[in-house]
This record gives sequence, C-alpha cells and structure tokens, in this order.
Amino acid sequence: MIDSIVTGLTGLTSGVVHLATHGGPNVVMLAIAAALLTLGVKKGVEPLLLVPIGFGCLLVNLPLSDLMDQGGFLRTLYDAGVANELFPLLIFVGIGAMTDFGPLLENPKILLFGAAGQVGIFLTLMLALALGFPELEAVAIAVIGACDGPTAIYVASQYAPQLLGPISVAAYSYMALVPIIQPPIMKAMTTEKERVIKMAAIKRSVSPTTRLLFPIVVTVIGGLIAPKGLPLLGTIMLGNFMRESGVVARLTKASENEIANIVTLFLGLAIGATMEGHAFLKPTTLAIFGLGFIAICLDTVAGVGFGKLVCWATGGKVNPLIGAAGISAYPMAARVVQVQGLRYNKKNHLLMHAAGANTGGQIGSVVAAAVMLSVLKGMGMI
Repeated sequence: MIDSIVTGLTGLTSGVVHLATHGGPNVVMLAIAAALLTLGVKKGVEPLLLVPIGFGCLLVNLPLSDLMDQGGFLRTLYDAGVANELFPLLIFVGIGAMTDFGPLLENPKILLFGAAGQVGIFLTLMLALALGFPELEAVAIAVIGACDGPTAIYVASQYAPQLLGPISVAAYSYMALVPIIQPPIMKAMTTEKERVIKMAAIKRSVSPTTRLLFPIVVTVIGGLIAPKGLPLLGTIMLGNFMRESGVVARLTKASENEIANIVTLFLGLAIGATMEGHAFLKPTTLAIFGLGFIAICLDTVAGVGFGKLVCWATGGKVNPLIGAAGISAYPMAARVVQVQGLRYNKKNHLLMHAAGANTGGQIGSVVAAAVMLSVLKGMGMI
C-alpha cells in the first residue's frame, strides 16, 4: 500500500522533475508563451492569433503531456489541418469573403504597387540561399516577406514543415509590427514635399459584372501561369466570388465569421504546438526571424521606391507613401499609410488609394509564392 502511494506521488512530481533536469529549453519557451499571451491580451497585438499560439506553446512545453504524440490532442489538430494545408486554405476563403477589390478595380494600374511590394521576397530568397539554406527552406523563409500569415503557413507546412513554428510566429509577429516597422522607412525615403501630396479622389465606376468576373479571371490566369499556387489563389477568389455574387450570403457570412474563427483557433493551437523548446530554440530560428525582418523592410523600401518613381513620372500627382501598402498585411498596411498621410497633411486622405495597393499586395503575395513553387516544380525539386 505504501509503495503504491509512493509510486503515485512520484508520478505526480515526475513533470516537475523532468522540467528541472531536462527542460531548460522548455522553461525558455514557457516564458515566450507568457510573452505571446501578454502581447495578445494586454497589448491587443493580433489577439486572435497570438492567444491560441501562445497557449499552444504553453501546452506543448509542459513535460510528459504527450499532446504532440500520435493520437494526442495537438497532434490531431496538426494532422487534421496543418500537415495537409487545410486550415490556411480555409482562412483564405474567409479573407476573400472580407476583401473588397473595388479600389483596385477603380484604378487597375495600382496593382503595380502590389507587385513592387513583393520584391523583398525574392531578394530575401537569394540571401537565404547565400546563407546556405536548402532551396525549399529558403523559399518558405522568404515568403515571410509577403506579410501574409496563411501564405507563409501554407508554403512552410508543405515544403519545410520542420521550420513551421518559427516561420509562422515570425510571419504573424511582423504582421502585427507593421505599424512600427514601416513609418520610419516611409519617412526616411520620402521628402516633406512628397509626403504632403494630396491625391485626387477615386471615382466609383466599377460595375457589379466587373466585380463578379474579376475573381474568375484572376483564378484562370493565375492558375495557368503558376498552377502550383492555385490552391492559394483559388480559395481567396472563391471567397471573393461568393461575396460579389450576392446569392450565397449565408456561405459568405460563415466563411468570414464562424469558419474563419474556428479555423483560426485550431490553427493557432497547432502552430503553438510546433514550438517545443528543444526543437524551436536553435540558431536557425534566429536566422529566420532576422531574414523575415529584412524581407518586410525590403518590401517597404521597394514599394515606397516605386511610389517615388510613379510620383516623378506623373509630375507629382501620386503620393509615394501609398507604396508602403503594397505588402499583403490587409488592411493594416493601408491604415498605416492613411495615418502617416494625415500626420503630414491633415487634409490628406490616402486610404482608398492605399487600399487599392493593399489588395494588389494581397494578390501579389499569393502570386509570388505561386511563381516560386511553380519554378521549383519546373526544376523537379517538388
């Protein structure tokens, strides 16, 4: 009887003993989990993502829980929606249902800002390759520069699953930090005269038919050019087609609310589950965060630089600040441009122009990932 009690008490304390003797990395990750939860709850930084990610990180770093073993709760979530890319694609349906491509369709030329905002992805890809990362890992790391969490998760889970944790956390962290990262770059690259340029209001003239045909045309053209990216492009355009059709309001509402919310919860927990201390705390993780930061900075530099070029070509009719919205952090990047525009000119409302560039960046990030994956397929690497 006494032996049984001793054995039971030993079992109760085995987690504490394991953490004390072998769990140094887990203790560090528990602190990181606490930091993520604090950012989400106290600071309001991407709480829908950081709260489940932080809690998943907390769970997986408590020793001997077996949550990520075969049949465990977190492993089941991971296998059900991350290992097969289902969760990111379902989120893309919701993003498409929430996205208004009207500002882009009003001025299609602004799509070029979305293309310029992806330059950092390809520059970072070359830098990652130069640092010795294998091709598939380099692509997955470079996609962080898209500033688009679902795209980064989709590419990493499919082609570099061993890096999914740091890539996912870096992607969503930098998305949340866009209002901090971009303004200094925007100010440094523009003159006071350029920052106060007031742009003409956008005329609303896009017909419902054009709005309805747009997602179909983009899906067909994108699928023919870069077929490996069709799951990404097709799901976001499916959501947008449902939105513009107006005949499936229940499906549209479910996609942008109930489905998106449930999938975000499961996805966050599954991502947090990849952050086990012994696997996460490696020099590679620091390199990923560094390269992701460089990618987003380069995207902003390229976007604003392109804005300056367009400003010069149009005789000063375009405010180059809108180039910063060419990344895919929708609609956060557009809001950053609006805030900065008002900061330098109280009558300067750049939101609609920035929203056009931002939706272009949403498409551009998906196309950039699709192009890289299609090139790798052409080289026989996937």
